[in-house]
Amino acid sequence: MNNTGNGVTKLGFYHGYNRTVAQVPKLLVIALVVWASSKPEQASQSLSTIQSWTIANFGSWYMLSAAVFMLSMLVIALIPASGRIRLSKNSEAPEFSRFSWFAMMFGAGVGIGMLTYSTAEPIFHFSTNPETLAGLAEPESQGNVRNAYKWGLFHWALTPWGIYAVLGISLAYFSYHKGQPLTLRSALRPILGNSVDGLLGNVVDIIAIVATVIGVAVTIGFGVSQFASGVFNITGANWILNDAGAPTLTAQLIALGVVIIASTISALSGVSRGIKWLSNINMGLTAFLLLFFVFFGAFSFAASAFGWAIWDYLFNLFSMSFTIWNTDQAPELAKWQADWTLFYWAWWIAFAPFVGLFLARVSKGRSIREYVLGAMVVPSLTCLTWFALIGGTALELELSGAANGSILRADISAQLYQTINLILSPSLATGMSVVIVVLLLTYLVTSVDSAILVVTNLASEGKKTDNSAKHIVVWAGLFSSVIAALLYAGGMPSLRSAMIIGALPFSFVMALILVSLILSLVKNKSG
Repeated sequence: MNNTGNGVTKLGFYHGYNRTVAQVPKLLVIALVVWASSKPEQASQSLSTIQSWTIANFGSWYMLSAAVFMLSMLVIALIPASGRIRLSKNSEAPEFSRFSWFAMMFGAGVGIGMLTYSTAEPIFHFSTNPETLAGLAEPESQGNVRNAYKWGLFHWALTPWGIYAVLGISLAYFSYHKGQPLTLRSALRPILGNSVDGLLGNVVDIIAIVATVIGVAVTIGFGVSQFASGVFNITGANWILNDAGAPTLTAQLIALGVVIIASTISALSGVSRGIKWLSNINMGLTAFLLLFFVFFGAFSFAASAFGWAIWDYLFNLFSMSFTIWNTDQAPELAKWQADWTLFYWAWWIAFAPFVGLFLARVSKGRSIREYVLGAMVVPSLTCLTWFALIGGTALELELSGAANGSILRADISAQLYQTINLILSPSLATGMSVVIVVLLLTYLVTSVDSAILVVTNLASEGKKTDNSAKHIVVWAGLFSSVIAALLYAGGMPSLRSAMIIGALPFSFVMALILVSLILSLVKNKSG
């Protein structure tokens, strides 16, 4: 065999890559694409059935593991001995400025989701949340606003960023502090030993790649839907939306093609050029969008929400994290938890290989405490800012009667645009929609090209290779194919089902990585 190192091929198309890790995920993705494309109804029904089984049997695992991941990262940062450890070997300076570092982290982590859910999350929970289902609050009332924010923050603040941090800190620690290759198998060496160089390491990286593909597919699915709705708000072209007001499959596929082409070009330019450049642009546009809502939105409503939302969230974080509703005893609450919380925890876990490895890649030279502050606390406050300014404006419009239910009834991809339409004249709303569509495109491209680079990094066992361009193009094609196939098979429900299923194996890998990190930190302290 023409291999060198730990299974990295020496010659041919896979020169510089682990052939097994590079090929097996491609075969699995191709099989999923063929199945979903050739038998869309069967694929949709089967994915839904497996999703129900996964939630019934592993819903408690998702809840508890997500809570433990988040709490562990906060504790590790607060302990002086571990918090001051630098994610570098010789106290090297960080590669990126704090602005670029945060811009890339936020863009890769939740940028696309914020454009959809900064309006959708408060609006949906304004109608239905555990308090309304339990009869403790009246839906769509002033008294239910604080509950809407509390649950919205629960899904978007410390817990998702804590999930990302398990991998971001672990991979950066073992790579830059311990001198291991920047790949997932390196984080398991303290508990699996040299077996990570063989079959076990291959399995871990394969699971991570598959989870990444599926997690990114869901994110891009939401993004291209909102992209299409934005184009409709600008052009009014009827073919973009169906009778229910949601983007048509044709519109979604065209938007997907635009995103994939732009992402491939950006990924070929690398992290230091294309991704950094795009991340800085989308942070600038993000600032513009938020300032727009400061001046034209419900700012006084947002300012008050910002304060009490933090209090309500932190005061209830423990109970929200560890409350698990049983289907037999509380069927409506259990269904709500499955549709919202369990979906989110699976989404963040599936997204974690991509975001975690990417954050590790851009966090060299930071201390663990600085990482947690910059990659958990600050993004949580940024998400609250989005909810307060954008979601608060939508809530105020509904509470005042100005929206008359139009935001509540709008498709999730169109709720932000409907909010814009209500506070601006038609011409200004069109102009602002252009800004949002451009911002969304930069977030989409940043996420896809980052994911492609992460997947190729895993396939090369964390080693730099000069044979990456054609693999980037191949993976771009595979990403677009799986998203298109699942959209064809059943739209976003099929994407959601595939993601909840695909995240489960990797959640166990994450638990092992956390154990490995803790053992290494304890050994580092005693040594």
